[in-house]
Amino acid sequence: MGEEVGCCKRTGPGYGTPLEAMSGPKEALMYVTCVYNGTGREKPDFLATIDVDPNSPTYSKVIHRLSLPYIGDELHHTGWNACSSCHGDPSSDRRFLILPSLLSGRIYVIDTQKNPKAPSLHKVVEPEHIIEKTGLAYPHTSHCLANGDIIISFLGDKDGNAQGNGFLLLDSQFNIKGRWEKPGRKAEFSYDFWYQPRHKTMICSSFGAPLAFTQGFNLKHVEDGFYGRQLFVYDWPDGRLKQTLDLGDNGLISGEIRFLHDPTKDTGYVECVLSSNVVRFFKTQDGSSWSHEVAISVKPLKVQNWILPEMPGLIIGLLISLDDRFLYFVNWFHGDVRQYNVEDPKNPILVGQVYVGGLLQKGSPITAVTEDGKTWQADVPKIQGHCLRGGPHMTQLSLDGKRLYVTNSLFSTWDRQFYPDVIEKGSHMIQIDVDIENGGLKINPDFFVDFGAEPDGPCLAHEMRYPGGDCTSDIWI
Repeated sequence: MGEEVGCCKRTGPGYGTPLEAMSGPKEALMYVTCVYNGTGREKPDFLATIDVDPNSPTYSKVIHRLSLPYIGDELHHTGWNACSSCHGDPSSDRRFLILPSLLSGRIYVIDTQKNPKAPSLHKVVEPEHIIEKTGLAYPHTSHCLANGDIIISFLGDKDGNAQGNGFLLLDSQFNIKGRWEKPGRKAEFSYDFWYQPRHKTMICSSFGAPLAFTQGFNLKHVEDGFYGRQLFVYDWPDGRLKQTLDLGDNGLISGEIRFLHDPTKDTGYVECVLSSNVVRFFKTQDGSSWSHEVAISVKPLKVQNWILPEMPGLIIGLLISLDDRFLYFVNWFHGDVRQYNVEDPKNPILVGQVYVGGLLQKGSPITAVTEDGKTWQADVPKIQGHCLRGGPHMTQLSLDGKRLYVTNSLFSTWDRQFYPDVIEKGSHMIQIDVDIENGGLKINPDFFVDFGAEPDGPCLAHEMRYPGGDCTSDIWI
């Protein structure tokens, strides 16, 4: 692996192991997808560059905005053209950030190498070409492969039917190669995915049908089967669906999915958004199939002055530290960020919790009711005089595990439905300091990025990426 150059061994992008990545350089920049779609402001979405170096005079500021050429994209998740899965290839380079547009279906390729502080548009893969060649629409998760290809999950067809879901393959020049999955057994849904090559497996979650979730959240759509409760297990790299895990009512709306980073491990976790459970999946003892069990449950709260008598946490934003010691997620409705010790993967222990927004913060008309009949609301501090709007959503962890970044837009239609103040005033990005010895979370009062103060008006901040890789994009083989 690697190439000898003089007396030194040259390798590809990323790091040889997850633990090696933890000793990588401290983050100085971060790229954040910012959305105008759905806000009523007729502006294109953009990619923001954030200064996250505390020694810089522009710390916690937007220092560049790359506006995209079209309106109506709804930028969402992002990925790299190369990551630690390509570490053994010296010809590979982590240079291009892949930006799938959830609603328009466009895929933007952004060059971050020419000027890391001011990335530029390199290429656009147009949706009509994707539909013509594959029938796929509504792109979500992007991961790079060790051979230089890029795989992107698509949630449905052009009409928003989940049955049209699948995976797009792009080559290293971002040309369409076709679908990744093989004909035969067909998954009912597609959403987030993670692959673990040493176990010859890729597992995909099953959020829901675009024709349902793009209209806003409706419980009847759950009853009518427009949202998923399955995990789909594929042969890797062959792309054949070999098993479907039905999570039942414990797994309603399965979302972000993560294997442990150690590539030898055969276990991982998936957030189940509506059920507000984290489900652990694992290979059975004889190694012939995969199974699952509930690892973490967030109980619904009895509430007053809301649309339902009980409020689920609405778990989202799942990630795992690179040493596989801590698992993090947020409750978008309840408003808290949580840290669990998962050194014993079967028995996670809550070790950190902090409230950074939500529907139950003091001043809200909605109150929680305790078992003894008392009402309760969360204390949510201001940061630099700013009230924390909305609920926490996307998370990103520093390589060393000491800093957790959080944004607070889920999807513009859902934001408008549940947190209209975020649509009106914009979202924000905060940083939480992490105790990696004993566990614990504490808001950093010196970091606050206010996307309500953008020159073109308030916008919605979503996915975050470091130029050097992170724990939600890098996969080890």
